[in-house]
Parts: sequence; structure tokens; C-alpha cells
Amino acid sequence: MDGIIAAWGKILRGIKPNLSIEITRECPLRCPGCYAYGEDHLEGGVTLRSLADYKGDELVARVKTLVEEHDPLHLSIIGGEPLVRFRELGQILPWLAERGVYTNLVTSAVRPIPIEWAALDRLLIAVSIDGLQPEHDARRKPATYDRILKHIAGHHVTVHCTVTRQIAQRPGYLEEFVRFWSEQPTTRKIWFSLYTPQVGEVSDERLDEADRLRVASEIDALGPKYPKLEASKRMLEGLVRPPLSPEECIFARTTHCLSADLETVVSPCQLGGNPDCASCGCLAAAALAAVGRYRLPGGIPVHRMFDWSEAVGRQVARVRAIGKPAAASGPRRTIPVRAVSD
Repeated sequence: MDGIIAAWGKILRGIKPNLSIEITRECPLRCPGCYAYGEDHLEGGVTLRSLADYKGDELVARVKTLVEEHDPLHLSIIGGEPLVRFRELGQILPWLAERGVYTNLVTSAVRPIPIEWAALDRLLIAVSIDGLQPEHDARRKPATYDRILKHIAGHHVTVHCTVTRQIAQRPGYLEEFVRFWSEQPTTRKIWFSLYTPQVGEVSDERLDEADRLRVASEIDALGPKYPKLEASKRMLEGLVRPPLSPEECIFARTTHCLSADLETVVSPCQLGGNPDCASCGCLAAAALAAVGRYRLPGGIPVHRMFDWSEAVGRQVARVRAIGKPAAASGPRRTIPVRAVSD
């Protein structure tokens, strides 16, 4: 409840409570269907691999500056593969914990996760797993099952699987996956998202409506048997009935997304490009859609209160911008921009 109130307060002040950073353009994997490296992920013909990229003290300083500027309640660190910058994260993550920022680090666990991170408060490490070992290892080599199990030792991670059509059409597959990862002592929670296509996409990964309904029904049935599985009915309703546009998506509207140069905005949400919102399977979007549909006493849905609060926030932001003094003339100290690579 305290988090909801704090987020509401920021929205009323015209501030997005969530920040998402593609912390590096580098990744040793070449996963089929990866949205981050798509040609349309960013606007203007720019691609993730073509952007400036930072490392060392410069990356640490720039991320800290961003966090101080945006003051998010929640930060998602994605990529690329964030563990490419594990040394820098070794400085950034403790600093975020001290500031009280809830941080979600999304990784393939292609390299060992530093054991000292296990003691950090407010850090959630989400490991992306593309199905059972044969399918996952084929798609995500070198981040194979054997490496992942070795690299997450000593941690409690959230296992996150994006369900594709290939997975959805195999009877019993989801339960076998949930059973395996539920038995691992390193698993804290298990999350399922659904593959989100781009508008007009034709691919083997894309689910049809029957697939989506069947997957949601299977997850619902598995929930009581496997306590580590996130299977709340409201979340599943959000997956089956996603927001139909970025304008309706609370997650998109409350999250400021930046790419690897820490300047280029990723829009309309973390997925970038032109996502087919009617077929969205983003777990964060589903969860916030579920919250938005909840009805307060008197029958008012939360999303209506959010709309009103956001409108107030826009007015407050305008007034604040008008009241800011004009920038002083003369040279301004900036962090020098340079592109680097591994």
C-alpha cells in the first residue's frame, strides 16, 4: 500500500514512478524473436547496436545521474545482457539499495551472478528461461540450463518464461516446466508472459487467441499445485484482456524507457517498435491492467482515478516548467559522450 501511495503522489506531480534502462547494447546471445535488436525497436532507423554505449566509471556516473534526475520508485535494468556490465552493476546496485529503489534486473544468467548481490535489499533478479532444456538451450546458447543452474547458485531468483506458440501447443509442457523450476532451491517465483508480436508480424512464435486462452487456463489450474508460480486470477485476466493501446496501458504510461545511450527514448513501452497491443503478453502490463480494473468503493475503477491523477500531474508539470528559471548562458559542465565496445 505504501508503494501505491508513493507512486500516486509522483503521478499527481507529473512524474513517472518507473524507469527502465537498456544498460548496454552488448549481448553474447542471438535469441530468435528478441525485440531489443529488431530494426524497428527504436525510431528513426536507429538500432540498439548502433547507439553509443558506456562502461566503467562513466556508466556508473551516468546511471546515478539519471536516477537522481528521475527519482524512480522502481527501476528495470535490461539490455542487451546486463551482466556484460557486472563490474559497473557491482557499484550501481548497492547504491540503488541504499536509496530505497526497487530494482528488477533481467538477465540470461550467461555468466555468474556475483554472490554479494544476494544480500541486497529491494533487488529482484529475473532470469529469462525459454522453456525446457532442449528448447531453451537451442534458442539461448551459450546461456544453457547447465550454466544457468551453476550461475544462480546462492541466489533466490525469479524464473521468467515467455510462452511462444511452440510451447503453448504442447500438452503438459507448462506443468513440466513449472515442476522442474519449483524443485530448484534457487527459485523464488515463476512468472509467465506471453509472446508479444509487432503489428502485422507473421512468425512461429505468435500465439492466436485460442492459444492465449488455453495458456491462461493452464496457469490458473497449476497455481494451487505450485506455490512458487504467479497465477493470480487478476493477473491472468490482464494477460487475456490486455490494454488495447499504449494510451490505455498503465505500465506504458508510468514508465520512462531509455536505450543504451541513456538518452534515446524507447517508446511506446519497453518493447519499442509498433507492438500489437491487442496481442500483448507483457506481465507488467497485465498486472497493472488488473489493478486498473479493480473497482473502489462506489464502483469507480482504479484506472479512472489514474486518468484523473495523470491529468492533474500534467498541469502540475506545466506550472513547474513555467516556474523554472531560464538556463544561464555560458558553458555547461557535461559528461563527455563517447561510444565504447567490449
